[in-house]
Amino acid sequence: MTAPLWKGALLSGLSIALGLAGGYWYAQQRMDGMPRASVEPGPTPAEREALYWYDPMYPQQKFDKPGRSPFMDMELVPRYADEGSDTDTATISIDSGLSQNLGLRLAPVTRGRLDSSLEVTGVLAFNERDVAVVQARSAGFVERVYARAPGDVLPADAALADLLIPEWAAAQEEFLALKRTGDEVLLAAARQRLRLAGMPQALIRRVERSGKPQAVLTLTSPIGGVLQELDVRTGMTVAAGDTLARINGLGSVWLTLAVPEAEAGATAPGQAVEARLPALPAEVLTGSVDTILPEVDRESRTLRVRVELPNPDGRLRPGMTAHVRLSGATQESALWVPSEAIIRTGRRALVMLAENGGRYRPVEVRLGAENAGRTVIRQGLEEGQQVVASGQFLLDSEASLKGIGTAAAEALVKQAPVELHEAEGQVMAINNAGVSLAHGPFKTLGMPGMTMTFPLADPALMVGVKVGDRVRVAVRQSDAGLVIERLEKLGGQP
Repeated sequence: MTAPLWKGALLSGLSIALGLAGGYWYAQQRMDGMPRASVEPGPTPAEREALYWYDPMYPQQKFDKPGRSPFMDMELVPRYADEGSDTDTATISIDSGLSQNLGLRLAPVTRGRLDSSLEVTGVLAFNERDVAVVQARSAGFVERVYARAPGDVLPADAALADLLIPEWAAAQEEFLALKRTGDEVLLAAARQRLRLAGMPQALIRRVERSGKPQAVLTLTSPIGGVLQELDVRTGMTVAAGDTLARINGLGSVWLTLAVPEAEAGATAPGQAVEARLPALPAEVLTGSVDTILPEVDRESRTLRVRVELPNPDGRLRPGMTAHVRLSGATQESALWVPSEAIIRTGRRALVMLAENGGRYRPVEVRLGAENAGRTVIRQGLEEGQQVVASGQFLLDSEASLKGIGTAAAEALVKQAPVELHEAEGQVMAINNAGVSLAHGPFKTLGMPGMTMTFPLADPALMVGVKVGDRVRVAVRQSDAGLVIERLEKLGGQP
């Protein structure tokens, strides 16, 4: 670079520097001449202490540093030492964004009409009251069997077989001889002897009209229906009283229901029934409880209930299954929540109550009847409150980390009255551990029927009870599981 160019560049740089310095000085002087606002720096947020990090979808696992969860591939969430309070350790707070990620859905606590009903399964069966049996009235021989087979649907008076009955021929000859004499008294006596020999009235009239013996009897179906049995073959010999055929009518069918043993007290003859068949999805069949059978199935612990349904067109076929609704009493003013909002821990029932500010608190509730996805709340909630209906199990796990189930939860349990749950069963064994029962479902616990051993609150409960006895028990929940508080021996045996 030449000397003149170098000197020019140096002069330009000095001019720019002097201009910047002068501008800064002028601005400083302007600010010194103006009144200044008294601005104090805001407080610096205290450093929050993180106790650990966790995955909201798997809160029981704790991590000692932030990062991504190995379970759900999401950012771990910190648990801070200043969250919560000593008086409400079970309450948790979740921001709106995380609530959406967890899929939380709220439902109101509602008061209103609740229909009490029971939904069970059923199977169509033949009406065993609509049965006709065909028997041989006298000894004879099978001359012909018509083209019939078990399973065929027959009309009334359908021919089944021809029987040759030799002894009828002699009695008919005597009857025709008396008829030729014209003695009405003797003729009436002879006609009576034919009836006592087993001849149908139609056959006697045919002999009287034709004037010829009729030793061959055609057996026919007395009613229309399904041919269940046909025990005749051409040439075979039959004796008086032998059953040759059995026909089951189809004018009506039985719908047999399997009602849980715990619901036996809520089922009564005349109770309205609605049935839907997969084979007839567009139709609702209505009827009423006809008979409640006296015996409980030992394996399924269910009561058999029978409903008779008309079948004029023959579309209802035995063996078809049905989904059945048994209508019960209606509660006009019941407090209820969606059944999916209930958390059953085995010791108590909880719901996650939604409060202001994204706070959620587990509340113990006492349950009533359940129907159509709704559960009655007898104690613990008020109308208008909001409960978590989806995602509540994640919140319950989180609340457990913060203290639910410890001293606070135990205090709730002690304050609430002891709730007993009843079922019937059979004594299978008695030992030092307690009593082994094959019991039906504990409906208020949502517990199905099974065989298990229960400890006794008082060994004196087993006085007079032996293996094989039918009993009704009332159990309570404890830290050790279900304990029998009451035991009553039932009169009937299975």
